[in-house]
Amino acid sequence: MKVYRYPTKEIWSDLIKRPVFEQQEISKLIADIFSEVAENGDQALMAFNRKFDQCETERLLVTEAEIENAANLMSTDLKNAIQQAKENISAFHASQRQEIQKIETTQGVTCWRENRAVEKVGIYIPGGTAPLFSTVLMLAVPANLAGCKEIVLCTPPDKNGNINPAILYAAKLCGVSLIFKTGGAQAVAAMTLGTESIPQVYKIFGPGNQFVVAAKEYAQRFGVAIDMPAGPSEVLVIADEQAIPEFCAADLLSQAEHGSDSQVIFITTNLKVLDETIVAVNQQIKALPRNGLAEKALENSSFIIVNSLEEAVEFSNLYAPEHLILAMGDFEKYVPLIQNAGSVFLGNYSCESAGDYASGTNHTLPTNTYTRNYSGVSLDSFVKKITFQHLSKEGLQNLGKTIELMADAEGLFAHKNAVSIRLQ
Repeated sequence: MKVYRYPTKEIWSDLIKRPVFEQQEISKLIADIFSEVAENGDQALMAFNRKFDQCETERLLVTEAEIENAANLMSTDLKNAIQQAKENISAFHASQRQEIQKIETTQGVTCWRENRAVEKVGIYIPGGTAPLFSTVLMLAVPANLAGCKEIVLCTPPDKNGNINPAILYAAKLCGVSLIFKTGGAQAVAAMTLGTESIPQVYKIFGPGNQFVVAAKEYAQRFGVAIDMPAGPSEVLVIADEQAIPEFCAADLLSQAEHGSDSQVIFITTNLKVLDETIVAVNQQIKALPRNGLAEKALENSSFIIVNSLEEAVEFSNLYAPEHLILAMGDFEKYVPLIQNAGSVFLGNYSCESAGDYASGTNHTLPTNTYTRNYSGVSLDSFVKKITFQHLSKEGLQNLGKTIELMADAEGLFAHKNAVSIRLQ
């Protein structure tokens, strides 16, 4: 980890840099994977399972028997926990529904907007060392609430060709239509192009490593939308003298353990809190099963002391973190100053893990400065908004002259005539 004491604003641009990967090499690999899937479909995906996941798969589609058996492989406590999380996530996202509002902009001219679900959506769920069944809840719950007709889920199998039972249980609980045993960039390619087994979808959701992110970006060349640009996880913690260093350390490590390409930033105005947080990080990391990944992530991470909380928030807005934690007493004062963040956690007891799992907010968030111009996943992510208008005869008479004048000024006389012929 790197420690910075009162860095000047001239070097802030260096401090906000994320780990960089060789994009040219990744782009060629993604293009090759898409070409292979386009040419060989399911057989290509099975070959990739052998290559990347070291497993043989006779079929890609998860059977109903596998899904039903998943519940028997889980503890009752875990099933209850998933159920409670689903209820909280459902409650929060259901609150985002909006009533249709018809507005009369001019007498006789009525405009409104209605939602229509994206009919076919794809969900990518990372597997491997951290099978993210919580992400199934975060994506399938709002997809169902929005009314998506088909929800396709892809996730990598283990070496025995199986999917983590919790992923299957959560998928069934949330109404996922089809589940397939394929991961990585090839899964994104399959949902983009379609194969013999996997349907083509209209929009792809879900987090992943730099290869999955690059594949999602490549998918847009084929007319498939994506939720957002999102890559390795990150958190920024701002702490004052009332922060609890052990809590701050735990939050930093909870993101660092995601992977070696994750990044954590700690900013404080208090030297004692800075030193004690670093000590706590070094102590807590020893007990983590994934401490190797966390240690590598910490190599790309910074611990910073600044002069004021206002300066800390200013730095945070420039960094634009995926997760932002305000570990401070008077956090309400600083909430209005936050401009760029994916999800914000307020006070010493609002651990970032709450948002990851069960508070109700969505944990699928933009990273790598994209919180400057993207929101996290919400109910709106799964719908299109269509505008409607109705003009009565009186309405066109009231608005017609304005339209004619504007169309004439732009030289679009057919546009003008579409009004004039009605007025005559």
